[in-house]
Amino acid sequence: MLETIRRIVQEVTAAENLEQALETIVTRVKQVIDCNVCSIYLGIQGGDYYLLMATRGLNPEAVGRARLERNEGLVGLVAQRAEPVNLEDAHSHPRYKFLPDIGEEAFHGFLGVPIIHHRKILGVLVVQQRENRRFDENEETLLVTLAAQLSGAIALAEASGSLRDIQGDNGERAIHGLPGAPGVSIGQAVIVYPAADLDAVPRRRCRNIDEEIRVFTKAVEAVREEVRQHREQLAHLPTEERALFDAYLMMLQSNSLIQKTIDRIKQGFMASTALRDTVQEQTQLFASMDDDYLAERVLDIRDLARRILVRIQSKTPGTRHYPPRTILVGDELTAADLMAVPRKQLAGVLSRQGSGSSHVAILARALGIPAVMGASELPGNDIEGLELVLDGYQGWVYLHAGQRILSEYRRLMREEAQLSANLQALCQKPAKTLDGCIVPLYINSGLLSDIGAAANSGADGIGLYRTEFPFMIRDRFPGEEEQCQIYRQILQAFAPRPVTLRTLDIGGDKTLPYFPIREDNPFLGWRGIRVSLDHPDIFATQIRAMLRANAGLNNLQILLPMISTLNEVDEALAIIERARKELASDGYGELPCPRTGVMIEVPSAVYQAAAIARRVDFLSIGTNDLTQYLLAVDRNNPNVAELYDSLHPAVIHAVYQTTRAAHRQNIPVSTCGEMAGDPLASLLLLGMGMDSLSMSVVALPRVKWVIRSFTRAQATALLDEVLRLEDPATIRALLGSELDRAGLGSLIRPGK
Repeated sequence: MLETIRRIVQEVTAAENLEQALETIVTRVKQVIDCNVCSIYLGIQGGDYYLLMATRGLNPEAVGRARLERNEGLVGLVAQRAEPVNLEDAHSHPRYKFLPDIGEEAFHGFLGVPIIHHRKILGVLVVQQRENRRFDENEETLLVTLAAQLSGAIALAEASGSLRDIQGDNGERAIHGLPGAPGVSIGQAVIVYPAADLDAVPRRRCRNIDEEIRVFTKAVEAVREEVRQHREQLAHLPTEERALFDAYLMMLQSNSLIQKTIDRIKQGFMASTALRDTVQEQTQLFASMDDDYLAERVLDIRDLARRILVRIQSKTPGTRHYPPRTILVGDELTAADLMAVPRKQLAGVLSRQGSGSSHVAILARALGIPAVMGASELPGNDIEGLELVLDGYQGWVYLHAGQRILSEYRRLMREEAQLSANLQALCQKPAKTLDGCIVPLYINSGLLSDIGAAANSGADGIGLYRTEFPFMIRDRFPGEEEQCQIYRQILQAFAPRPVTLRTLDIGGDKTLPYFPIREDNPFLGWRGIRVSLDHPDIFATQIRAMLRANAGLNNLQILLPMISTLNEVDEALAIIERARKELASDGYGELPCPRTGVMIEVPSAVYQAAAIARRVDFLSIGTNDLTQYLLAVDRNNPNVAELYDSLHPAVIHAVYQTTRAAHRQNIPVSTCGEMAGDPLASLLLLGMGMDSLSMSVVALPRVKWVIRSFTRAQATALLDEVLRLEDPATIRALLGSELDRAGLGSLIRPGK
């Protein structure tokens, strides 16, 4: 039965549009359950009513017409309860509603199950039987399993279906994701997709059909030659053992795979797009056949196609054309993807995965680019070239905005530009509260190209320089001299202002192409200081480079990431001191010992903050990971990303506890996570007595405006009130009302 479910899901996923997906579901489920009727009702306008969208067994002319209000009928009952309803005689139930012309009066047995995706009731899947009978438990659990498995495919098909008539439809199409980086933007979609991933290939047209055919046929011939060589290498095996390679060679000459792909190229599509569409067609054809042998051939076809795709991609020039206002779209974008787009042309970021605290979202905020993350219901890659509207405040993306939406967002963009210009007036003014308290504001950075802008932003220094970025954009570990030059540029640009260099922090969602870390649970695995201490050669090289870069400047601070035990602090400090002595013996003289701090981003470090504080010169709270670990929420997982909230009471109490522990040991404490750059949270951090805040260069003037609009006494009183609250939404509403009252509402929403 699991194999049957897998095939149905595969067939539905391969559907070209919503109608085809729903027709596939009702047809296949009716066969599997062996019932008289199978139907799907989908919620329309947010579930205000349910519309019959597909059926096998009822009047087909009722599709798209028969509707039930939210609280009407048995379909409404299933949606209302969000659980199955199984009835021997549907007609005798008080919630039964007769719909004329639908043709269900002859059917008595009824089983309906909700289709739920991310807590949202998408619709109801119904099977019916002519005779009076209650569907047995196996049938009910099977239908529940099917609905659960199909919910994601239906959500995706529903979103894709909305694009089917996009060229002639003036309706407004929107998908909701998660706020990634504040701001609004209008631009053209450019798809980023991983190599050798057939399903991720976007729909692109080609400029030279003959060249595309040449690239494709050469790729096919290269794969054919590879298969022949594999067959010859196995010549000593029996004929039946070599049959697979014979089958592969036949497929590589078949009209169904090769000629159909060429035909699609002749229609004006790129070779990779044509190959993708051909394979999807073959997959759907074989998946619909109840034959295990043919189903296995799908895997063979996809394997061959992937081999061909690799060779197509290797022959395709790597340079990309980016429109003047590019919105980068992908499943899982990386820092390298963003850096590939010329800075002036990058207008927005849209990702199917991740959340507002994902690495790419943090980078987007640093660049001042609106981003929407976790848009899991975003259609396939056929949106290439489409004009998109992004709302990074609310997490909305409009796939086909009407004139009203476009006009509104153009107005908001003008107001945002005006706000940014007004904020620049604060650049050289101190972050001083109304009662005279000065809070130093530092910059988070990781790109040398940003240093010039950061140095002129009015920042009091760099509170966090992510040294892993120079490692991530290279094809090898940078050497000591190379690192020294990078760090020297940063330290010189800000001298005498302090610069905090965080030691290498890889792992989790930050990987090096030449040093892969593959783990089932990378955020709880080998990352941060754990990697550095396990590779003292890499760690010591980095420390030596930092110490040398600091010579004559003396504005270096070193920050240790992902500390979870006191032993890690002691080991790291010993390596730093040893590196300093080695440099002295190597002729670099007696280099100054820099101030060293620890990132508090693991719950164990919160509880040991006082002991850690006794060993180092300062603490810096990394609220991104701390929130993730406290709430047990993978911040890159869109299924749970809505639970990630740095204004959760547990996070606020942990940050406050760490702050008090540091102050009891008479050492300064800062916040360098995204919480520091949040105008709402910055009010609380001000009330806690945080010694400094570090954030993106874009966030700095916004936070400065907040600090200059309140007294520290007001912030402390607000913190006392928040510490008594138990719900993040209530806390957010309270802080939002305080900003509104101070005339700062434009900092947390688009427009004035």
